[in-house]
Amino acid sequence: MRRHNLSRLLRILHLGGPVSRADITRLTGLNRSTVGALTTDLARAGLVVERDPVGRGVGRPSIMVTPNEAGAFVLAFDLRVERTIAAVVLLGGGVASRREARHAEHDPDPDAVLGQLERLTAELLADAPPDAVCLGMGLAIPGVVRHSDGLVRFAPNMGWVDVPVAARLADRLPGHAITVGNDADMGAMAEHLRGVARGSQNVVFLAGQVGVGGGIILGGRLMVGAGGYGGEVGHMVVNPRGSRCRCGRRGCWETEIGEEAVVRALGGRPGDPVDALLAEVPSAAEAGPLAEVGRWLGVGIGNLVNVFNPDVVVCGGLLRKLLPLVADQVRRELEVALQAPREQVRLALPGMDRDAALIGAAESVFEALLDDPLGCVERIRAEAAA
Repeated sequence: MRRHNLSRLLRILHLGGPVSRADITRLTGLNRSTVGALTTDLARAGLVVERDPVGRGVGRPSIMVTPNEAGAFVLAFDLRVERTIAAVVLLGGGVASRREARHAEHDPDPDAVLGQLERLTAELLADAPPDAVCLGMGLAIPGVVRHSDGLVRFAPNMGWVDVPVAARLADRLPGHAITVGNDADMGAMAEHLRGVARGSQNVVFLAGQVGVGGGIILGGRLMVGAGGYGGEVGHMVVNPRGSRCRCGRRGCWETEIGEEAVVRALGGRPGDPVDALLAEVPSAAEAGPLAEVGRWLGVGIGNLVNVFNPDVVVCGGLLRKLLPLVADQVRRELEVALQAPREQVRLALPGMDRDAALIGAAESVFEALLDDPLGCVERIRAEAAA
């Protein structure tokens, strides 16, 4: 019961920020003496800071409890097709340091990327709070990732097949707990916990860039499937007469709405920067060439609405720029979806902007601390001292 209560309390602080002891009592239903004992335990572990309240109010002021940003941190990585974004993410969700490195080629070699991650890790650790506990590393990857051991089964847009990312990183960086997941799954968790879908229990997050991935929250929990492969909505066939996909099939959703489809619709050539092309489209009124892409975006979202009945569909990555330009076409296609789930859904842009996968990767590592705050810290410190 004590572990459960510590977990509840630290989760409130990590996701919500500073809270008074009085508000913790109200939120948890625990009595004041129990809350005081729990916050004291967390403070001794270096996970929270207790401060006297500022200002005067009616009655005895309540002590403020704040997550200790200098107490624990995570190394988070968002591996994209063309580059890697890395950050030190502190307890409470703040980003203390950020790095970015481009890959040497379009289909990056796994060993080259792992070497890049090793170098970025050294740079991030040099920037981290000196006495804080490093909880581990979280990686978001645009591919099919086996949940049990972090094996990347298939990342078609990176040219990776059966790459044991977690195992190879563990060899290069011993002593670090490593979590590897699909980028859309990570993005879904970030938007659910901290972003535009906060408070929603049923969420579809679309991570659109070169390809299209999907992260799905059902009943407040991430849907990963039997092996961790759930949510690969970009490979849902929507147009059997469409283009050949990198996965080998024809007419996958990502061939109709992904980066190559947008570049083609705007008259660009393969390799042209899609962000620059979209920047030349000032408004939906000037987005006529994107009408067909918008139609397919609506067709796919309509399918997802029918199947999952989400509260929110979040369009991330490339799609966050595309959706405002083709919103009319998307709405027309959604009119064909079943009325009941259609009435309940809203379309949204990410609250985390382009950092959803990065923050989600961090949250996947923080989960061990939030589940067992004192046990997790004691275990890491014991391993570091051994």
